[in-house]
This record gives sequence, C-alpha cells and structure tokens, in this order.
Amino acid sequence: MINNSTLKPPHLVDRLRRDLGTLESYAALIGILIGAGIFKVTSQAWSHTGPSVILGHLILVPAVLATSIPYAAYLSTPLGREPGGEYLHISRTLGGYRIAYLGAWLKIISYIGAGAYLADAFAGYLIEFTSGLLSQNSQLPIALVVLVVFYLINVVGVRWFGRVQLYMSTLKVLALVILIVPGLFAIRAVNYTPFLTQGFQGLTASLLPLFFAYAGFESLAHTAGEVKDSTHTLPKVLLKGISVTGLIFILMSVVSFGVLPGQQLQNSSAPMAEVAAVYLPFGTALFVTLGALMAIMTALNGTLMSPSRLAILFAEDGLAPRWFGSVNRRTATPIRGLTLNLLACVALLVSGQFLLALTIAVFALLVLYFLHSLVFLLLPRLNPELYQQIDLGIPRWLMRTSAFVSLLVMGAMIALQVIQDIDTLRSHDLSYRLANRSLTSLELIVPWGLVGVSLYAVTRARGRVKKFGKDI
Repeated sequence: MINNSTLKPPHLVDRLRRDLGTLESYAALIGILIGAGIFKVTSQAWSHTGPSVILGHLILVPAVLATSIPYAAYLSTPLGREPGGEYLHISRTLGGYRIAYLGAWLKIISYIGAGAYLADAFAGYLIEFTSGLLSQNSQLPIALVVLVVFYLINVVGVRWFGRVQLYMSTLKVLALVILIVPGLFAIRAVNYTPFLTQGFQGLTASLLPLFFAYAGFESLAHTAGEVKDSTHTLPKVLLKGISVTGLIFILMSVVSFGVLPGQQLQNSSAPMAEVAAVYLPFGTALFVTLGALMAIMTALNGTLMSPSRLAILFAEDGLAPRWFGSVNRRTATPIRGLTLNLLACVALLVSGQFLLALTIAVFALLVLYFLHSLVFLLLPRLNPELYQQIDLGIPRWLMRTSAFVSLLVMGAMIALQVIQDIDTLRSHDLSYRLANRSLTSLELIVPWGLVGVSLYAVTRARGRVKKFGKDI
C-alpha cells in the first residue's frame, strides 16, 4: 500500500516541461525501435535459421506486445505522470527501493552501451554512404561528433528533442515505405528455400539477436514527465506503436530475404541499401541508405535522453546526490545527468569496449522485463489502491494473461541465454574469451550487478534515502 504522497510528482519533475505531443511520442517510440538493430540483426539472425527469421519476428511481436501491456497499465495510473519507468513501477508496487534500484542499475549499462554502439554504427554507415570520401580512420571522430551533437539537442530543450525526432522519423518511415512497397513485387520465391535451415533449435537461437531490434520500447515511459496528458497519450502510443513497428519488421524481412539470398545479406555492411539497389533507381536506393542513417540517429537521440530522466527519480528518492538529477530552470532539462551519460558513452567508444556493454544489455533487459511483468502480477495484492487506478481500456484478465505470457517468454529467453553462456564457458577458456572480446553476459552482469549492490549499500549507510515502506 502506498499513500497519496508517493503518487504526486516530485519537485524535480515539476521543473520539466510538457512540450511533447502525440506525434512526438510516436516519433520517440518508433525512433528508438527502428534503429540500427533492424538494419543489422535481421541479416545476422539468418545464420541461425535462414529465411525463417520471418517466423522469428512473428513469434516476437506478440511476446513484446504482451510485455508492453503491464507498462501501458502503469502509465495509465498517476505514475504515468513521472519518468522513471520500471524503477518507479517496481518500487511503488513493492514498497521499497532495493530490487527496483538493482533493476535500474542493470538498465543503465544497456543505455550507455547502446549509445556508444549507435554512434559507432552511424559513423560506419556514413562512411559507406559517402562511398570512400571518408576513410575508416575517421570512424571514431565521427562517432564522437555525433554523440556531442545529439547531447546538445537534448540539452537545449525537450521541444527540440521532439522536433528533431519527428523530422528524422518521418524521413525514415518514408524510406521504409519506398523500400517495402516496390520490394513486395521484386520477391523471388526461390530465395525462401530452404526456409527453416537449422530446425527448431536454429529458430530459437535466432530469437536472441532478433530481440535486440525490439529492446528499448520501454524507454517511452521516461518521457512521461514531458508529454501532454501523458496518462492517456502514452499507453495508446506504446501499444499502437509496437504493433506498427512489428508489422514493419515482418515486411522488411519478407522483402529482404525474398529479394536477395540470405548469404549475401549476411556479408553485407549495409544490407537494406543492397536490397534497395536491386529494384530501385540509384537515387531512390540512396534515399533508403539515408533512411538507415535516420534510423540510427533517432535511436541515438532517444537513448541519450532516457538515463538522465531516471537520474531525476534517483535523486528524488535519495538514492543519488541531489545535483545528479538537477533540472536546469532555463532549459528544463537535466543537463548534469545528460553530461554524465555523454561522458560514459565517450569512455566506452574510446576504449572500444562498447560491445561488451551490449552483451550485458540484452540479458539485463530480459531480466528487467521478466521482473516488471512479475511485479505487475503482484500489484493487486501488494498495492490494490494503485491497481484500481489503472485506466487502460483492456479487460483486467487480459492484462494479467499478457503479463503471464511475458513471464513465460522472457523466462525462456533468459534460460536460452544462460545455456548459450554456459556452453561458451565450457568450450573456450578465459584467455580466448578476453582476446576475442567474447565474454559471456553472465561474466559481465555479475560484477556490474555487484557494483550496483555496493553503491546501494553505501547510499543506505549514509542515511539519505527517503523513508518508504519496506526495504525490498
């Protein structure tokens, strides 16, 4: 049970400006989802299962939708007026900070790793786009510049974040329409055979890399303090946006594997551009490549924004210094949190270790989605007052069923990742894994989690954490 004071926006959140509307919210969600992931992982997943990657997407779309329904339910309550996402939902359900903090800590590394990865991916794609005008040696400088550019966009105000996201998303969606619609008429059925190249085992192995394309949908919850009428707008945007994105992913897979052999796509550095070049004139195919650049930039824009909003909740709850979540009164943005995120992304880029952070990221998000669905199932018993405030327009039995389905799917994918990690640990020694930067998610997530536990213990010992229910 929580009292009404826990449902009121904290003081720092009051400094944020609600400058984002429905269109900007769709752009924020679709911008994050249709990023570098879909332009890369679709061809990579082909090595596991062949053209049945299409079937993998058909499996994942309803699973991700089921996982998103508990998020939409929480966003329809008064908690949907604040940023914080899972941290806010879990802590206010359980009546304590410990589990919520650890989950959020695991998520932070996914944002930092994704930010560095996306900046590097943009630089690589830009070098391809310029057809040799830029050398490979310029990849790191370009990645650093693009990080700083989007940092500044986030700093000057959320209105600029929304505008840039909307403009780039419009170009990206237009490029996808140009890619998909004519591509449906250029499909060669022979490219789909054999369809299931490595049986059921290969199909299940393809789900983990494909999941990377869907990871991050929950980031929309971090805009809750800056969206007009957020408790009504965000739940609808979340569910409709994921449905549309899933359809786009399926159609992209149908076209890409129907137009070109999977082996050719797997070896391509710009697979969608290569597909477009088969049936589109040069200028139009070039526009599709530009769309890929837009996709990466929209994902980077949203990725840089989210951790700073989480920092606001940490500061409000006394789990971080007050300055950590400070919101600038003139720009209404958490400049310090944005700056710390930028510095962390730069450090990963310069060190070249961002792929290790991504290894943690997917596993951490799977654990977080599992935990969020589990806590939602416990909500009626642990916090009936909050449960009664859900205003989603979906029957309660369907919400609970969705959370249960999410538990099963996310649990299965966690188990699959653990099995793969154990197999890697058995087949390759530590020196090999270090030399090839192929440390498993288990090796990486344990020390990172211990760092989070230590920081939490230090924070509790300092006695600055707000009094709030039980220490769960």
